[in-house]
Amino acid sequence: MRKRTLPLLLTGTLVPVFGHAQTVDFMTQVKPLLEGTCIHCHHEEKAEGEYRMDTMELAFAGGENYAKETIIPGDPEASPVYWMTTEPADSADLMPPKKPLSVEQQEILKTWIAEGAKWPEGVTLEEKPRMDFKNNILPLLSKGGPFKAEEQKMLRLWVEQGAVWPADFKLGGESEADKGGLADNLELVKVIRENILATTKEKAEGDMKDYTGTITKTGVKYDMVAIKGGEFLMGSPSDEKGRVEDEGPQHKVKISPFWMGKFEVTWNMYEPFMITGVARNKDGSPENIPADAAPVDVISSPTTPYTEMSFGMGTDGFPAICMTEHAASKFCQWLSAQTGHYYRLPTEAEWEYACRAGTAGPYSCPEDQLADFAVMDPEQVRVGYEKVGTKKPNPWGLYDMHGNVMEWCLDQYSDKGYAGREGVTENPLAIPTTLYPRVARGGSWYDPPEELRSARRISSNENWKVQDPQLPKSIWYHTDAHWLGFRIVRPLEIPEAEKMHQLWNLGTVDGN
Repeated sequence: MRKRTLPLLLTGTLVPVFGHAQTVDFMTQVKPLLEGTCIHCHHEEKAEGEYRMDTMELAFAGGENYAKETIIPGDPEASPVYWMTTEPADSADLMPPKKPLSVEQQEILKTWIAEGAKWPEGVTLEEKPRMDFKNNILPLLSKGGPFKAEEQKMLRLWVEQGAVWPADFKLGGESEADKGGLADNLELVKVIRENILATTKEKAEGDMKDYTGTITKTGVKYDMVAIKGGEFLMGSPSDEKGRVEDEGPQHKVKISPFWMGKFEVTWNMYEPFMITGVARNKDGSPENIPADAAPVDVISSPTTPYTEMSFGMGTDGFPAICMTEHAASKFCQWLSAQTGHYYRLPTEAEWEYACRAGTAGPYSCPEDQLADFAVMDPEQVRVGYEKVGTKKPNPWGLYDMHGNVMEWCLDQYSDKGYAGREGVTENPLAIPTTLYPRVARGGSWYDPPEELRSARRISSNENWKVQDPQLPKSIWYHTDAHWLGFRIVRPLEIPEAEKMHQLWNLGTVDGN
């Protein structure tokens, strides 16, 4: 059989060339379809209804909740593998239950069975990611090529699984914003900013005080510490024990006043943002946005996590972990929309300024007292984090700046450190241009003392999400980073909406 192609029509629509009259080929049409839509629930490790489909013998034999014969060659109407895909949306028999097959995909199964359900000897099926047009393919087609290897793989899987294209859809269709509704874009940020301007009372540094805020949606409280602006020497001296070259050269930095979270963001604060019960696209935007939706309900939030994200280490009062920088930033936007204050991640200059709290040594406490101030692992025996605030605070009243969980910063990481900065640098921020590497600070429960130094910088990398089973990898979770969290800041100066929008969305920037 000739290889299938996808001709690009002048209408802007890609049409799969199947041709219902032509013979269906198992290897190029049926196998990819079953691997993407059925094997997830019917394989050796997860046989729903005691039914497996990964081998011919098992697929034809049926299971506990199925007929004795699930595939009857020559009779698709009597074969559950076909007729169950055609059931009404509210039927308990519909398969797959959450994402039904398209009519074209149903026809592939029907024709294959009608023609004798030929299955080449020895062919075993393997689970493959199911490609969804809206979540996986539309973003690629809207962006255009050239496509990276992972993106090419997604497009190839989509074609092999039937190239499902929603009826009457054309590229360039109306967005929620085009229809006059809210969407997670700059216009939404302008609405959020107007509320922040209307509710903010502090106009100068002298107005700043520590305060306790409340998350409107949940009633959860959080504490913010007022930090005056000033100058400090950023980086580490060449003779500091454990020093790494990317911590220099030391240079003077001037920081504007801001508030910083007294504690790292906890699961109590973060989990209601992470698990919303709202049907979401892969980018976290709600699938349906009511015309009267509040701004906070339009902000993109994480898709449902694919595992328990605290990994059994505790949630009540413990720091939230395993989020990407993007997820942390969107939490800040979500919090800002509810509270009338502008929150974001700290720059690494702000973070080091707050960590040092006026000190100049490796730590903000005497080195021989570090165990009183930091949750760490000098003996390499610790198996998890502790609740926030279990150790002593630094001189400015901030807890866990050394250890417990590492904390995200906004900056792009450079192994050249701070090369090029001269004189006094004011509020530096290395705006990211690639997704990796980014900066994390503070060390964690998993680290020895030298990794907790005030000047220590850690660069993010793709290995932080090796366990992620999704394709493409999630923009929300770093499943392998059990020691990674974040802390929020609130600058006194409220920036323009364009800057807010930029800093809340740096986590998906990739200049490559």
